[in-house]
Amino acid sequence: MIKIKPFVFNDFSVNSFVIYDEDTKDCIIVDPGCVKEAEEIKLSQFINDNQLIPSKLINTHCHVDHVAGNKFVVDTYKIPVFANEDDNENLSNTTRAGELYGMKINTPPPVDEYLNCGDKVKIGNSNLKIMHLPGHSKGSIALYAEAEKFIVVGDVLFNGSVGRTDLNGGSLDELMHSIKNVLFKLEDDVMVYTGHGPETTIGNEVRSNPFLLDNVM
Repeated sequence: MIKIKPFVFNDFSVNSFVIYDEDTKDCIIVDPGCVKEAEEIKLSQFINDNQLIPSKLINTHCHVDHVAGNKFVVDTYKIPVFANEDDNENLSNTTRAGELYGMKINTPPPVDEYLNCGDKVKIGNSNLKIMHLPGHSKGSIALYAEAEKFIVVGDVLFNGSVGRTDLNGGSLDELMHSIKNVLFKLEDDVMVYTGHGPETTIGNEVRSNPFLLDNVM
């Protein structure tokens, strides 16, 4: 059985996640935004307290707020980094982007393995399905736990909103396509864990997201 634990880190209030298998204790760390020592301790404490064994770091996309803790996680747990290749440029600009926002960011390590649409990522006795959802960034991906009916979408879709498209690699047309033709094809009761703010469901966003009501289908 896969479970998910959210954390809120850094000045951008990024939602970071630990997705873990209760039986095997295997876990994946997603979008570690931890910058301060207290945030690093909070993440590590949860992993230690639950006797979890980190095996992968996955970035839904590589904007600075979502990769700020990559180096800490890799240095601590010696695990590989996974992301989509189309976000390499954003990853390489992390330090400079941090300076622009007044954040001191340790240069994140390079991606070890690229994830593409349709890939499956093993976690314990289960798999997460990878969906490619460009629009917020070229390499935005989502992690879909089909059996447990939840999906981690990064900054593509929010509770009552959508991701911005004015950053490097952003495209409003691509974002709308990703949401309407990929995410909104999922069942209404699928829980959506977003990159910022509270979780939501697919059905809730189909019915009430003001940015999408006129263009759902």
